[in-house]
Formats: sequence, structure tokens, C-alpha cells
Amino acid sequence: MKKVAVIMGSASDLPVVEKAITVLKKYEVPFEVHVYSAHRTPIQAGKFAAEARKAGFGVIIAAAGKAAHLAGVMAAYSTLPVIGLPVKAAELDGMDALLATVQMPSGVPVATVAINGAANAALLAIQMLAIEDKNLQKKLDQAKQEAAEEALAKDVQIAEKYSV
Repeated sequence: MKKVAVIMGSASDLPVVEKAITVLKKYEVPFEVHVYSAHRTPIQAGKFAAEARKAGFGVIIAAAGKAAHLAGVMAAYSTLPVIGLPVKAAELDGMDALLATVQMPSGVPVATVAINGAANAALLAIQMLAIEDKNLQKKLDQAKQEAAEEALAKDVQIAEKYSV
């Protein structure tokens, strides 16, 4: 199974990134976590992205706040799918990170999830890997079925309590 690279621009992004780590562990997807900054360690960030496919990765999640250029750097140096995870900072409520992540130039695609949407970033990475991994496909199908059953059970509870 291919690995997922979880890269954050700063160690301060870890509380958000931990939600992605939890999801990857739940689905038993191998991953590595690193701190590479688009601005403070651009050479290391670019080198990691350029060598990621050869190192056994299938997807890169790039989490960053404020200027949030990390996902773009990863996408510039790799042909692997890159998922940008904008992280909310005190300034601008994360809108700066969201816009910096989603507004990529033509030819440098980055899939982008919601501000602090780490769980969805991990699930999207898992769905990408599941294109070729039947075991992951089954786990995702089961999770969707369980979510539907849970939602329908809540519907019955609420309908019974509030319907006249």
C-alpha cells in the first residue's frame, strides 16, 4: 500500500494535523509526518516532494496557515496528488490560508479542503489510494454505510420524539 505524506509548515499546525493522523490510523494507512516550511526550508520541502513518489508515497497532505504556500510548493515539485489543508491562524480566521491554497495557477493543481478540515484531508487521501486498493475501498464503503445507518437512527429518534 502506498503511504500518505502529512507535511505541515510549522509544528504549531500539529493540533489540526492530529485529526488527519487519527483518521489515517483508523484506516490502517501508512504515513509519515514532517515539518517543512515553504518559506523557512524551501529546499528541503521541494526535495521531499520531488522524491515522494520514489519513496513510496501516493498522496501528499500539505497543512499550512497564514501565507500557506506549502501545498503549492509540494505540487510544483511532484506529480503526486496534493491535498492542501489550510490552517486557521489568529489573523483573518484562516481565510488567507484558504485563498493561498485554493488559488493555484493552471498546471499546478492542489485539491483543497476546508479550513482546519484535517479529517476530510485524510479521507480524501484514503479515497485516492482506494482507487487501486480493494481493501481500502471496502473500509470506505463500510464507513459510509455505518454513517448512513447512524443518521437514519437519529432520524427515527427525532421523528418519534417530535412528531404529533
